[in-house]
Amino acid sequence: MALTDTAIRNAKPREKPYKMGDSLGLFLLVQPTGGKLWRLKYRIEGRERKLGLGTYPDVSLTKARKARDEAREMIAEGKDPSREKQRQKIHAAESAGHTFAAVAAEYVEKKKKDGKRGWSDATVKRNEHILSLLRPSLGHLPVAEIVPRDVLAALRKVEAKGKLETARRMQQVAGAILRYAVATDRLVSDPTRDLRDVLVSPTVTHYGAITDAKRAGELLRSIDGYEGQGVTKAAMQIAPHVFVRPGELRQAQWSELDLDGAVWAIPAEKTKMRKPHHVPLSRQVVAMFRALHETTGPSGYVFPGIRTRARPMSENTINAGLRRLGYATDEMTAHGFRAMASTLLNESGKWSPDAIERALAHGDADKVRAAYHRGAHWNERVEMAQWWSDYLDQLREGGEVVPIAAR
Repeated sequence: MALTDTAIRNAKPREKPYKMGDSLGLFLLVQPTGGKLWRLKYRIEGRERKLGLGTYPDVSLTKARKARDEAREMIAEGKDPSREKQRQKIHAAESAGHTFAAVAAEYVEKKKKDGKRGWSDATVKRNEHILSLLRPSLGHLPVAEIVPRDVLAALRKVEAKGKLETARRMQQVAGAILRYAVATDRLVSDPTRDLRDVLVSPTVTHYGAITDAKRAGELLRSIDGYEGQGVTKAAMQIAPHVFVRPGELRQAQWSELDLDGAVWAIPAEKTKMRKPHHVPLSRQVVAMFRALHETTGPSGYVFPGIRTRARPMSENTINAGLRRLGYATDEMTAHGFRAMASTLLNESGKWSPDAIERALAHGDADKVRAAYHRGAHWNERVEMAQWWSDYLDQLREGGEVVPIAAR
């Protein structure tokens, strides 16, 4: 006879546990303590087994029968409900440990060690900052439970403050981590894929750069008159000659410089493209490095920080020096020396575009082409480095700027 809610409520405990049968293997086990436990008796592979379905009244008669039916469907498919329940418990426990913060930390460690594609220290620092903005909202959530609205809520908080580019970067980093979770079988799909067009697009701004020859001369004279910290002045004087990326310049170490051979060998882990980059040094640059060697050499960072020689100068030092000289952010930046060199070298018509691109250490998707360029353009780059320094001296001295005919 099938059970009723009234019969279950009226069931009294006895000295020993006893069963109250329902149907299709479902029964209620009444304990001497008064507890009432739902159980399902079934057979699989010829063996009798029992499955716990919860306690009454937390699990009502209706819910117990629904759980019984679901278990019987599993049995019909050849699955053992007890085994499946155990798997679910294990999966739930694993998911609880796979929070966004834990997966993010794992992802960052992977990117640090990812061979030639590994993140530089500067990239790690930038992404750690972005993660610090995501953690308050997402850090504690298991990745398997994250839905689009969870990510969107975190992004909206930053977007509401007008930090559009930061919000966009947060979306990119969150997406990369969640796609990693998908690839490592901890998430079914990336919830950020449905958020691609929901944020306000930031206005694209380019690095402030002086690319006019006459104004470049004025800038060089201003730098020579800089009255701030000596190492900062030296960095600003050398930067236009070598036009490497600001991070590569400030993290330069004396062990990378061969002043006798006039070559600066930047190791792969410090470059954006994760490839070694060799910079030919003009006579002027060698002289400037030798003068600086007396102050910060013979080992460690060429441009150490103000407080400790164990760290390089701050990434904002050169920009702060330019601001002190009166140049606004949209007028000139540390990165702007690269645009200055690219523009004026190309306008000169004297050097092949490939040699200029190699000097700027831009990536080349064609590996064969890139390998060819490294060897084929070295002599031209050495000649170009000396010409460029001579040309900057001419601009600094206020000499007349005369277009140079192409070779």
